[in-house]
Amino acid sequence: MKIKDIRNLSSDELHSKKSEFKKELFNLRCQIVLGKMENLARVRTIKRDVAKIETIIKESLSGKQNP
Repeated sequence: MKIKDIRNLSSDELHSKKSEFKKELFNLRCQIVLGKMENLARVRTIKRDVAKIETIIKESLSGKQNP
């Protein structure tokens, strides 16, 4: 997910996206343990998306929004 797209989301949408990504990350980790996961790069991508969303949430809470 691109940072530009994330910045266009509302606060509620950010929180819902974050929870979706967290659930997907949990499911991917379960697949890794069970040996069913082939694309390990997806875990890295999801972690980065969660971090981007958390950064935008913190920016909006502190009042610092970049154009």
